[in-house]
Order: sequence, then C-alpha cells, then structure tokens
Amino acid sequence: VAARHRDPLAPLPRAAHMAGRMGMMPGMGGLGMQPQIVLLREGTDTSQGKPQLISNINACQAVVDVVRTTLGPRGMDKLIHDENGSVTISNDGATLMKKLQVVHPAANTLVQISMSQDAEVGDGTTSVVLLAGEFLREAKPFIEEGVHPQVIIKAYREAVRLATEKLDELAVNLDHNTPEETRAMLEKAAATSLNSKLVSGHKHFFAKMVVDAVLSLDPKTGLDMLGSKKVVGGSLQDSMLVDGVAFKKTFSYAGFEQMTKYFKDPKIVLLNVELELKAERDNAEVRVADVAAYQQVVDAEWDIIYDKLAKIVASGANIVLSKLAIGDLATQYFADRGLFCAGRVEDGDLRKVAKATNAQVQTSCNDLCAPDVLGTCGTFEEKQVGGERFNFFKGCPGVSTCTFILRGGAEQFIEEAERSLHDAIMNTRRLLKNPSIIAGGGAIEMELSAFLREKSRHIYGKQQLLIGAYAKSLEVIPRQVAANSGMDPTDVLNKLRMKHAHGEKWYGVDVVENGVCDTMEAFVWEATVMKRNALAAATEAACLILSVDETVRNPASEQPDKGSFPGKGGKGRGGGRFGRGRGRGR
Repeated sequence: VAARHRDPLAPLPRAAHMAGRMGMMPGMGGLGMQPQIVLLREGTDTSQGKPQLISNINACQAVVDVVRTTLGPRGMDKLIHDENGSVTISNDGATLMKKLQVVHPAANTLVQISMSQDAEVGDGTTSVVLLAGEFLREAKPFIEEGVHPQVIIKAYREAVRLATEKLDELAVNLDHNTPEETRAMLEKAAATSLNSKLVSGHKHFFAKMVVDAVLSLDPKTGLDMLGSKKVVGGSLQDSMLVDGVAFKKTFSYAGFEQMTKYFKDPKIVLLNVELELKAERDNAEVRVADVAAYQQVVDAEWDIIYDKLAKIVASGANIVLSKLAIGDLATQYFADRGLFCAGRVEDGDLRKVAKATNAQVQTSCNDLCAPDVLGTCGTFEEKQVGGERFNFFKGCPGVSTCTFILRGGAEQFIEEAERSLHDAIMNTRRLLKNPSIIAGGGAIEMELSAFLREKSRHIYGKQQLLIGAYAKSLEVIPRQVAANSGMDPTDVLNKLRMKHAHGEKWYGVDVVENGVCDTMEAFVWEATVMKRNALAAATEAACLILSVDETVRNPASEQPDKGSFPGKGGKGRGGGRFGRGRGRGR
C-alpha cells in the first residue's frame, strides 16, 4: 500500500532500481518479462515435433522411389553420371545408393542399411531399402493422427520378432545333402541372384562359374583370394575362371620377347627390389679428380647390379616377379639364361601369388637360397586374352585361389557383370555356411504377411493396427516385382492372397509367364539368412527414423575455417575498435 502511494518523483530504493534496469533490457518489450535465453549459436536451424518426423519420412520416400523400379528380374537399370565424368550403369541397390551421394541425414540411414546388407550378405540390397521405405510409409498416417512414435516402434519390433520366428519355421534346411545335391542347390540359388542383374541372359553360365569359384576357395579365407580382371572385347560367354592367379602382363623392356613363356613346376622368387641402373646424378653427387675415378664409380654400380642378378640366377628360380621396376639390362640378362621376369607387379597380385605359391617376398637378394623363400606352382604360362597378354599361375600348392577374367563389349557392362558376380558369390558363400533356403519371387513376404495379419487379430489395442500395417508393408516386394514386369499388381496380389489363404505357402510372382506360380518348384530360391538380415535391418532403420523428432543444424559451422578466424571480419564492416560504422575505420 505504501509503495502504491509513493511520490512518483521520489528516488527508488537501490534493489528496485536494479530490478527496473534489468527488466527494461533491449528487446524485452516491457517491465516484468523474462530475459531471453540463447542456448544455440546464431544461425542454428532447429526443427522439431511431428512436422520434422513427417519431413524425414518424405525424404526417405524420395530415395526409395529412385531404386524402386530396379527390383526383380525385369527391373530397370539406372545410369549415373557423376561430376568426374564417369558413367555407371547398374541396378544393384548398394551401388546406386553409394553413387547417389544422399546428403539428407535421415535418408542417409537407408544408404547405410543398404551398404550393411551388401557387406553382410551381398544380395537383397534393393529389397532392404524398399522394405524400410514401406514400413515408414505405413507408419505415416498413424503419426499424422497423433499416435506416439514409441508405440509404433514397439509394435514394429514385436512384428519383426514374430516374422523372424515364422521365417525360421518355414525355411527348408539342406544340411544332409550329398555333394552333388549341394552343388545343384548352390547353382539354383546363384542363378536366382543373377536373375535380376544385367547378365541374367547368361545366368546358368555364370552360376556354374560362381559355384566353381566358391567351392574351390577355402571357407576360412576371405574374398581377397578371389580376383577378377576385366578385358574389353569379345562376348560375356568368353569370360573364364582361372584356377589360380592371373594378372595382366606388366610394363616390359627390350629382351622380353626372348624369354621363356611356359614352365612346368617352376621355382618362383618374389622381390621388392629395384633391378635397374640409375643415373648417378639422381642418386648422389660424386666429386672426382680424374676420369679414371669416375669410371670406378660407374663400374662399382654395374658390379652391384650384376651381383644382384647373379644371386637371383644362383637361387635356382625360373620366374622373377618384383613390385619395383626390372630394367632392360636385367630383362636381357634373365632372357639369356632362360628365366622369366616381370617388374612393377601390383601389390594385390603379388600378395596373391605369395599366398598361393608359398613364396616369401624378399627386400634384398642376399638370402634367396634359404629354405621357404622360393615358391612353386603346377604350371606357369603367358597367354593372349583379347588385346592383352596375361600371366597364369595354375596348380598352386598354397592357399586356394581363383581369378575371373571377364569379357564384354563395353567397360560399364563388364563392371556391372563384376558387381553381379560379387553379389552371387557372397550369397553362395553364405548359403554354404547356412544351407537353408526359402522361395523367392515374393512368396515368403506374402506368407509372412498372411501370418502377421492373422496374428494381429488376437492382439488388443493399437498394436493390432500397427502389426497389420507391418504385414501390409511386406507386400511391397511382390507388388513391385509384378509392376516392374509389366503386370497388374492389384490382380497379382489378389491371386497370391487367395493362394496363401488356401495354404499354398510357396506361391510367388511368375515373371516368365506373367502370373503366379510355386516358386519353390520353379527353383527361384533365396538364402534364409539374406531375408532374415533384410527384415531386421529394414525394421531397425524404420525405428531409428521414427525415433528422431528434432534436427539441429548449424549452417555457420559447415563453412570451412569460419570459426577459426573470428577477428578476420575487417574493421570497415563494424569489426573496428568500437564495432560501429561502415567506414574504413581507424
């Protein structure tokens, strides 16, 4: 009351005076307002809540729409032209996702699951992206209606658990097969993997080659012992599988043509030594008093290289391979003594030869007569392949290895063939470790969808609708395979639903006759591990994107060196001593 009847001109008490000053800070708009709290630095863009979640789902849809048409045996290819001018033609999901250079942080999750599927299984990279996109598409209406994302995530995790259990129950185990039956099973699975690729017209030819390669490798070794070389020219049918190591003839000097080009049971020495004369001025500065002293320097250098060459010949080696250059003197020296040499051999090829022939790579020529230094192989031969000369090492006693030599008309075509073979090889290796298969062509997705729909009817509450939505999402695979083959997806799905309702669990899309068929009997087989991994990865990615409700982005921090030089703004633009004015400053 006393405060209300004060003289308005009387001075305020100190505490009230301070409060008034604080209340009237710039931008406060009046007494009593709270001061504005600034948490994030200037220029930071934050978006949160439901609109952010919807935006992330839309971004993922845009990525999915790019690879959608590549699914299945009749899928289309994409031509990607990057800033370096290189052209890639592919319909491999992982390759496309990698080449697209997606920058959206949420959509980048789809790229990562595609890459993980490629590394883990090798096949099913397009399927996993499609499934994740469809799980998000089905969740979108629930998000818009106000269902909490955590409720959707819980339902999806329950659905994937039920689906995985059913998948393991449906899988056909091929553990107790004879070697002939196992081989036939692997060839059919490899043919299914190649069916959706650019090389599908030659799928049986390549399936046989892939199975030969996988069976010849030691299961414990990685794929680094499986090489592939590309030679432009000829047709795909001219491609071959070499049981051993093969690499392109390296750069060679005069005297190379006189060398022996075929050996049986040769001894092989591998070096990391340069066998050529170097000009003195490149190595050192030598001051000499007379010409005789200069001649001694030159002679010493010749003696050093002749000493190296003599030691190599004395070791009993027939083939000399070096990572560094072998000059014209050494080439002629070896040719005169009936040896074969190749310099500047690529590091990967040299390592393969070392493992396959049990040779040790040497960095000097002094201990070549020691045991276990030299390697051997059954036969060595240099042959012409297309327009290139190739060195073949066959019948190697060490680690089993093999090399694909791929032929074809265009470089992009051969590269796509190589990617297709990689997918088939990975799939076949997985199948060899886990010999369990399911029917492809969308059959397993339809069966899991029917199972989850039935299961959801016994669940109470929102979970029933969400598991039903998950079941509907699984139908995207047969729907897209049918659409990409030019069929009516609605008609095909209705037929498949009817078949699966009557217990025909292996009915899928028949792209050959444009209808539906028992894909297990049609030998459209897929590895169970591939489908299990795809379901788990797609669900996990969808749950991850659904759990994000805020994105914080600071454009200022994205500019290089912006924060490193705070005082570099210049005095003329307000960076002067008092921060005022736009003049030149003092």
